Amino acid sequence: MKFYAEYSLLCLFRQSALVSASVLASILASPAVADDSELAKQLSNPLASLISVPFQFNYDSGYGSADGNQTTLNIQPVIPFSLSDNLNLITRTIIPYKWQNDVSGMSGNNQGFGDTTVSLWFSPTKSSFTWGVGPIFYVPTSSDRELGVGEWGGGITGVVLVQEGPWTIGGLANHIWSFESSDIDSTYVQPFLAHTTQKAWTYTLNSESTYDWNAEEWTAPLNFMISKLVKIGKQRVSLQAGARYYLTSPDSGPDGWGGRLSMTLVYPKK
Repeated sequence: MKFYAEYSLLCLFRQSALVSASVLASILASPAVADDSELAKQLSNPLASLISVPFQFNYDSGYGSADGNQTTLNIQPVIPFSLSDNLNLITRTIIPYKWQNDVSGMSGNNQGFGDTTVSLWFSPTKSSFTWGVGPIFYVPTSSDRELGVGEWGGGITGVVLVQEGPWTIGGLANHIWSFESSDIDSTYVQPFLAHTTQKAWTYTLNSESTYDWNAEEWTAPLNFMISKLVKIGKQRVSLQAGARYYLTSPDSGPDGWGGRLSMTLVYPKK
């Protein structure tokens, strides 16, 4: 049963990767719309005044003594609001749904929702560089304890970046505490570097690192991703594929290599 579950997950991920690669290859020769490059560049900016809805699949393995695996679908809509001529509010909600197998020893198969995070960034519209700061909330939406902490929490989050020519460089960080116990005390740091071409291809390198202050351990994956902005009918869509390698992680995992596939629905301002 365990072998069948792992094999099914791998087949699903590989099939999705092949489909995405086929779609990307088919549009490689398509001419880019004049505004596509600038729109693709906005997607590298977490604080862009742009509505987007990413559906992001992540696959990781190497969990626990049984070398378990986990596939996570993150649904993370980003919605900006104009509060005044000088200030924007950008909201990002991350809702995870997980499929996992033996992530805690021989714990078997499990699936369901994880805990949700909601970030609110207040960002000035007039500045020599782009930045935003605000609260982050941790919402206990997990189906059970194997899929999330299941407690209310919150903290502070910030983003800073600059965009020059085709380049975007910056970082995102947050710190979250539990409101109910000491189970959540973690710092998240995401430095990122992206290059967007005139044909709306974007190459991104980042690290999504988390430090658990209770366990005093880092989880630090290095991600490399390639994305292409396309138009399907009248809908703008960004397709992305990438791989990650864990520079360090707890003994309980994950470790080694992982992968990512995502599709982002984009809604430019008219």
